[in-house]
Amino acid sequence: MLVPPHVWALTIAAIVALLAYDFFFHVRKPHEPTLGEAARWSALYVGIAVAFGIGVWAFGGGEAGQEYFAGYLTEKALSIDNLFVFLIIMTSFAVPRMLQQKVLLFGIAVALAARTAFIFAGAALIAQFSWVFYIFGAILFVTGAQLMLGKGDKSDEADNVLIRLARRFLKTTDHYDGDRMTTTTLGRRRFTPMLLVMVAIGGTDILFALDSIPAIYGLTQDVYIVFTATAFSLLGLRQLYFLVDGLLDRLVYLSYGLAAILAFIGAKLVLHALHENALPFVNGGQPVPVVEISTGPSLGVIIGVLAVTVVASLVSPAGRARSRPRAEQSVEVAD
Repeated sequence: MLVPPHVWALTIAAIVALLAYDFFFHVRKPHEPTLGEAARWSALYVGIAVAFGIGVWAFGGGEAGQEYFAGYLTEKALSIDNLFVFLIIMTSFAVPRMLQQKVLLFGIAVALAARTAFIFAGAALIAQFSWVFYIFGAILFVTGAQLMLGKGDKSDEADNVLIRLARRFLKTTDHYDGDRMTTTTLGRRRFTPMLLVMVAIGGTDILFALDSIPAIYGLTQDVYIVFTATAFSLLGLRQLYFLVDGLLDRLVYLSYGLAAILAFIGAKLVLHALHENALPFVNGGQPVPVVEISTGPSLGVIIGVLAVTVVASLVSPAGRARSRPRAEQSVEVAD
């Protein structure tokens, strides 16, 4: 899809404006969003993403529209999975509820910056080396296998290498001072735990980008669609966190659904790599006649797997059992 420079500029300006609006009108003043507020803004961001996809479909054609929605749904599902880790990080650092919005928005901004860098790096690699699709496919197979075996939940992500280095070399206080990253204690300037939370969130966002970008490049190689689908999947993630906070623990089969989707896209990437093959040790450096999976069936598989995964999680006894500890905890707090 040929996109003029001015359309690129307008798109980037609109995304930056949405992030700026989110900060100045919602996050700048610390507060805990109500369920109604989270629902309204989540619906608005999803509506913007869908409206943009309809525009892509109208001006770019049906194939481009299907690629956008397939990429958006995949990236949105991966982003929701990332919320589990954000929840673990904020719980481990005891981030006050009213400060969590700022942490989440910072995470979204870092994720968008990291994934944008990976998007253009990936585009440059694809343009020069067709064999990079083999590597992307292998990354998705490994990630899918980790999720399937229960090793991809990253439950210890709050103690990754970046946060260990930060703990070692930065002098921090044991308490928060609002949303400030520094405070004065006994006449000395110190960092607050908020800085460590930001480091942990930013570090995990970079790791997530390594899985995310190969996945969407398995659905489309159009850089504009890759960028916009990724950006719109991240926008509204803050509101979605507070909306589905009570449901996160119940999505017990989400990792299996994501594993299936990543394995499917990985297979799609390998088939495409074989079709474009130039490696001398594979079929003598000639393209391999294989059947490629088109965008329409890919979109159907993604929607079907996500629907089955979510419904199965919500109705399963395991999912309902996961929600009990939180409900019991709420009762104890109320008492």
